[in-house]
Amino acid sequence: MKKAYDVVVVGGGIAGLTAAAYCARAGLSVLLCEKQDRTGGLVNSFKRNGFVYDQGIRAIENSGIVFPMLKQLGIEMNWVRSLVTLAIGSEKVIVTDTESLSEYQKMLDRLFPQNIADIALIMDEIRKITRYMDVLYGIDNPLFLDNYQDLGYVRKTLLPWLMRYLGTIGKIDRLNEPVVAYLGRFTKNKALIDIIAQHFFADTPTFFALSYFGLYCEYQYPKGGTGKLTDALYTYLKEYGVDVLLDCPVTAVDIEKHTLLDGIAYKKLIWAADLKALYRSVDEKQLSTKTLRFKRNLETKHGGDSIFTCYLAVDLPPSYFERLSTPHLFYTPSLVGQSTVDQTALDGSCHDKQKIKAYLKAYCAATTYEISIPALRDGSLAPEGRTGLIISTLASYQLFEKIEKDGWYEEAKFFVQDCMLEVLSGGIYPSLSEHVLDAFSASPLTLSRLTANSEGAITGWSFTEGEVAVVHSLKHITKSVRTSLPDVLQAGQWTFSPSGLPISIMTGKLASQEVIKQLKRSGA
Repeated sequence: MKKAYDVVVVGGGIAGLTAAAYCARAGLSVLLCEKQDRTGGLVNSFKRNGFVYDQGIRAIENSGIVFPMLKQLGIEMNWVRSLVTLAIGSEKVIVTDTESLSEYQKMLDRLFPQNIADIALIMDEIRKITRYMDVLYGIDNPLFLDNYQDLGYVRKTLLPWLMRYLGTIGKIDRLNEPVVAYLGRFTKNKALIDIIAQHFFADTPTFFALSYFGLYCEYQYPKGGTGKLTDALYTYLKEYGVDVLLDCPVTAVDIEKHTLLDGIAYKKLIWAADLKALYRSVDEKQLSTKTLRFKRNLETKHGGDSIFTCYLAVDLPPSYFERLSTPHLFYTPSLVGQSTVDQTALDGSCHDKQKIKAYLKAYCAATTYEISIPALRDGSLAPEGRTGLIISTLASYQLFEKIEKDGWYEEAKFFVQDCMLEVLSGGIYPSLSEHVLDAFSASPLTLSRLTANSEGAITGWSFTEGEVAVVHSLKHITKSVRTSLPDVLQAGQWTFSPSGLPISIMTGKLASQEVIKQLKRSGA
């Protein structure tokens, strides 16, 4: 450990690892502090009884960002394509390319024959957004190019793309309306809207939600599990001499003395953790009036939806599941839709256990599940003849927090786990419950405790509270890493909204770029 660093990065998730990697690559001295006993955050894998599970993200979309970042850093990894299946009841479509949207449309037509005209209008919108995506991610993101000296590339590729990008970005920014309201322009059938939109978080902006029908085409999976991506970045940091402190929450930052952790000095600080924790760590006496107002406003904001995840080990071979779907599956067991489920149990004043259980059971029957099967991508991730499954659905942090306060949290986890098994056994995986070797689960509270994310949110801020507290326009993303605190920048899922893995990487790179530029300008 040194007494002073050019840069201290707080938060060892994908954004913090990216920021630290680029700062170290530029020759700066770097300290990375991580609250958990390992880096990776929501991009991690773990092993249990011979099965490898992914604890956060299930697959990785390149988006013109991930692979160029790895290439620029000189990191080599083995990847396999992770095809996605969209299944509703007994109907299913494998998403191989954008032409698969036609098959998806036909599936919806069969399920909702009274809404064929509505579906055609909605699919036109999805195709339009997919075309915007093709422009946005049409080339490797220029942020991850070391120089622009290849004039042929600049003239033939970069400049034409830039013109298309500038013509598209405004159209994307106008698609901020909540997706359910947007779909309501084209159909009055609530069940149809639910089936399309309940893949996504409450009030998700339309572009972020519907663009996934294009992103499903490019899901990739690192051999060995999603955690191999952050493992590779961690190895890179150690090779470049970055000091890493694990089990090291940062709870106090002196922005006047530029110190933290009992006196370790920094020239620049990159905060890649929960944003509320940054402002809580600074003595309010050191904050300007404007910054204090921002902090108070931030405290009124909430994290977005979280997830409940059931992990299963079963004595069925991967070939059993291969016949039913691809390694990545979005499964909606029925056509009733989430909006038909009585929401009374979500009211903070409801403490009736039986009413809450009835809600959970009905929700499990109506929701959409994201199911990941690691062994279908890499046979070494499960013992021979056996399979591990990761089954997730959106879940309310506030509900599980209330359940914990009422004293039946563990009971609730087992209850939801059983409900999920019942739905899957009665649907896409007949008799699955008879083959379970091991089952355990993680609730939104689990995620909150592991990652220190507000309310266990997995894409940052909630969309249900009007204007979010951070930048959410792609054309202004370079501003998203700035703070009003002197020599403090920010990165990650709380910095730009909504934020998935590619945006977290991009903000990590942008923050490092700003730090490098500022230190060079000051001669430090």
